[in-house]
Amino acid sequence: MDLVIGPLNLSAHVDEALAVQAVAFGLGPDEVAVRRQIVLRHMTYPGARALGATADDNLVGFVYGMPNDRTHWWSTVVEPYLRAQHNDHWLDDSFVITELHVHPAYQNRGLGRSLITTITDGAAEPRSILSAIDTDSPARALYRSLGYQDLARQVLFPSAPKPYAVMGAPLPLRRG
Repeated sequence: MDLVIGPLNLSAHVDEALAVQAVAFGLGPDEVAVRRQIVLRHMTYPGARALGATADDNLVGFVYGMPNDRTHWWSTVVEPYLRAQHNDHWLDDSFVITELHVHPAYQNRGLGRSLITTITDGAAEPRSILSAIDTDSPARALYRSLGYQDLARQVLFPSAPKPYAVMGAPLPLRRG
């Protein structure tokens, strides 16, 4: 089986990507429908780009992100939490990893690491930020191994059932 990572036209492959995210993140059809509109809107933002991981021409993982903009919804939610920790400067001149998901059948093969390092290698910004569910998880362990550190914890997003952590790392990311 050939695993290939390369540029992804996420707008054209949004349903395939969200199918991966639904399995990886446990999303139902209603949540997928909401996220579909969000992804399509994000891909119209300046500098937004995506990578996909394919196995035998099937999408098995993806990442997308963009230069951060303090006026975007995510930034407006996390800013007070970051400010409370004196970390709100991370919202400036940062590349945001908006989503990173790998189908469970393809996890633990280095795909997530390759996706995030490849997309951030192309960033003009000197640092990267992201949010992840605030628990000890394989995702958070991966981010820490790449150099991400907690900037704020117990961040509550409207309608999210669990709190998140906002993490940041200087670029380029640390390699294995």
